[in-house]
Amino acid sequence: MRRVLGFILSPIHHLLFFFFLGIFHPIQWLSLKLGGYAAHKKSVDILNFFLISSYYAVGCAVSFKNQFDLPTDRPIIFTANHQSMYDIPPLIWFLRKHHAKFISKIELTKGIPSISFNLKHGGGANIDRSDKKQSVVEILKLGIRMQQNNWSAVIFPEGTRSKNGKMKEFQVGGIATILKKAPDALIVPIAIENSWRMVRYGLVWLNTFVSMKFTVLQPIEPGDKAFEDLVKEAEDTIKRVVEH
Repeated sequence: MRRVLGFILSPIHHLLFFFFLGIFHPIQWLSLKLGGYAAHKKSVDILNFFLISSYYAVGCAVSFKNQFDLPTDRPIIFTANHQSMYDIPPLIWFLRKHHAKFISKIELTKGIPSISFNLKHGGGANIDRSDKKQSVVEILKLGIRMQQNNWSAVIFPEGTRSKNGKMKEFQVGGIATILKKAPDALIVPIAIENSWRMVRYGLVWLNTFVSMKFTVLQPIEPGDKAFEDLVKEAEDTIKRVVEH
């Protein structure tokens, strides 16, 4: 029944999702030109609030749980598992006070209303996966911006989305590279649950009435720990929630 409802409700979701992307593209442009970074960021935050609201068109709900008083006066590396593209708007919205940036494929900086504009001008890192040197340089630049501005980053160390909710092994590279330029950063794991269920039948015909959960877990102070140990600790912490 839920899959049948997906055939009926998915077009409504897609219409709303792309309507918001289209209308916020000129809003972002005007915000950046007239108000600089602060105004542009505000427009992106609001855009992602509306993108989340489009999930409700297919009966999907989002809950975000954070019981920790996270600092805003130091960089944070939010380290999360990754299940679908629908992970991203909630992370942007609920982490908005932390100025969370993303590492994205450079291909996404062209042709997508609102999203491409934000990737170009939002302060994240846009990497060419076929050019390792360029990727490292861009991530190092992100680390510098984080250290200078007390910004944060969201890292998906699996490197790709999990299609069935089962986590892949975390890679060390991105987090280690950021920490080289943002040594004050705190590592904060986030467990994402059930996002994959929304797209289990693909991006066109969505699943319905999925309850997506985002849970902020115990922060990790890097201290003198090896990068491999930090990433493994974050991975294990998330896995205990996601694969319980």
